[in-house]
Amino acid sequence: MAENEELQEMGEGETRQKILVADDEASIRRILETRLKMVGYDVVVAEDGEEAVEVFNKTNPDLVVLDVMMPKMDGYGVTREIRRTSDVPIIILTALGDVSERITGLELGADDYVIKPFSPKELEARVKAVLRRTISKDVIIPTSSSSGAPAANGKNSKNIITTGCIKIDTARRQVFRKNERIRLTGMEFSLLELLVNNSGQAYSRNEILQHVWSYPADHRIDTRVVDVHISRLRSKLETDPTNPELILTARGIGYMFQRIN
Repeated sequence: MAENEELQEMGEGETRQKILVADDEASIRRILETRLKMVGYDVVVAEDGEEAVEVFNKTNPDLVVLDVMMPKMDGYGVTREIRRTSDVPIIILTALGDVSERITGLELGADDYVIKPFSPKELEARVKAVLRRTISKDVIIPTSSSSGAPAANGKNSKNIITTGCIKIDTARRQVFRKNERIRLTGMEFSLLELLVNNSGQAYSRNEILQHVWSYPADHRIDTRVVDVHISRLRSKLETDPTNPELILTARGIGYMFQRIN
């Protein structure tokens, strides 16, 4: 009874966001569908990779929970297909023992991962945290530019941060280089926002996991999750990702954004 009350409380005040659960194990699909519905989400399911892509295109979910090992198309292939057109958050489920295999999904664009076997409450917490950090808070503001970029004088405008040729609109959660929008996933933007808002301050990987992914301080997770996301950000923002000038490595600590005067 107490657990049910806790689940209901988690769903209070939240919009009914839609989650796609793709897993070839019927028992896992059934459990996750039931539990996620109990906490206030709409849920659609798929039992293989090809169906996952089809359901995704038809239903436009707010988040995808994706098993790695599926028939017809594995989770990596599904992630590639989704990332061709969408920045929707993706959480991968993996039972693979090799850490490098888990990291592969992140390199392809997933936002987080959960290792099988897992408790439904653990996944619920990850879903809630990722959605909170990735769902856009923006209100689309009309601009004179067809690209939707901030005005040229954005440096002194509210919610606009400018460094070199990069403009960051924190209200719309958008990033531009010379008025051309750079596509970032929600978690990539949240990571960038943390570092930019605290430019010149170094954060350890564990601190970043706490601030951006909402992991508790004592939670054990491979900190290479942060490294992969930093690498992805550099590939999109830096002129030369191998010699970064914006997102710097703070030796012995972690990462920081160059100081913005």
